Amino acid sequence: MKLQIVSPRTGVQWMREGLRAFRRQPMAFFSLFMLFMSAIAMLSVVPLIGGPLAVALGPATTLALMVASERTVHGRADPAAGRVASAGIFLQALQAVRAQARPLVVLGVLYALGALAAGGLATLIFGDPFDGAFGNDGAPQAEVVQSTGFQIAVLARLLFYVPVALAFWHAPALVHWHGVTPVKSIFFSLIACWRNMGAMTLYGLAWAGVVLALSLLMSLIASLLIAVSGAGALGMAVMVGGSFLLSAAFLASAWFTFRDSFSVE
Repeated sequence: MKLQIVSPRTGVQWMREGLRAFRRQPMAFFSLFMLFMSAIAMLSVVPLIGGPLAVALGPATTLALMVASERTVHGRADPAAGRVASAGIFLQALQAVRAQARPLVVLGVLYALGALAAGGLATLIFGDPFDGAFGNDGAPQAEVVQSTGFQIAVLARLLFYVPVALAFWHAPALVHWHGVTPVKSIFFSLIACWRNMGAMTLYGLAWAGVVLALSLLMSLIASLLIAVSGAGALGMAVMVGGSFLLSAAFLASAWFTFRDSFSVE
């Protein structure tokens, strides 16, 4: 295994390739994403340990979507294979997660500890941004959400989480495709992201642009639906469903960042 350094503009290419892969097999990617999101939602309601267990599913979710991208690309690259069925990609991704169950458990535990530590440190320094941000009915409190303190605290949480995200970005793929141990995969992932920080930065900015543009479009569609039908739930369904599709497409692009960052010697 050898680390590869890519040009910063490769980050935009990763975003585009992820969108193309998702467009080829939308049902496979969306089904995988929703399966893991459903598991995370069910774990989240378990008292005390539910939250950490839900967070620990992060590496398994990433690997599943990465395998789906790899299978989508290789299925099209091999003329003899023909067009790979969505169900086949779905099952292959789950089989990959099952085959790497033990190292993924280790990665999951370490990821949960890292994410919780980052959030705890940010809270210790800047306070809990969600304390008092929502009323008893679950509605956001405008005076809190719009305050400078809330926005600084939320931004601090995001910044503290970035090193954790980079450390685990390539880790599941390194475990699966290169047989690297969980602890070493975290180290190599962090080094690879740091050495390719230009590409990773443009990758993040490119996705931010896509999310912003499509969010505005979805908001417009939702507003039109509400105006025509008067059903607020329909507009909300458009926004939530669109956000899930965007999340699945984003994770579909993760494999391309790994593919170009490492090579087999």
